[in-house]
Amino acid sequence: MQRIIVIDGQGGGIGSAVIRKLREAMGDAVEIIALGTNAIATAQMLKAKANRGASGENAIVHSVRDADAIVGSVAILMANAMMGELTPKMAMAIADSRPKKFLLPLSQENITIAGVSKEPLPHLIDALIEQVRQASGRHDGNA
Repeated sequence: MQRIIVIDGQGGGIGSAVIRKLREAMGDAVEIIALGTNAIATAQMLKAKANRGASGENAIVHSVRDADAIVGSVAILMANAMMGELTPKMAMAIADSRPKKFLLPLSQENITIAGVSKEPLPHLIDALIEQVRQASGRHDGNA
């Protein structure tokens, strides 16, 4: 079974939206692990139907090694992003991990990603989910 890690912080809203769409698109054929930079983000992602969840720096650093894919905003690769919730150790562990990363081009940081069109979050999530499905070889929501 494919293991997909979704990483989010602050209130967990983006991660929750991604998990709901992943579950809708891929059903129970994937294991979704919610990793929050804080307990609130993790709790929200668990409510969105992640299989398991954990919070904090050690959980993220330890867990990213064992995934098939990592999903989050581009900020998960930036030290001190999310108002400092994403530590340099987290960013390094995520960036250095082997799994393929599927990133939403969203950042509250002072960074602009050239060539990325401004799309509403739901459209970005739909595009991301389609890329995850294609990479996993799954093209429907059936197990």
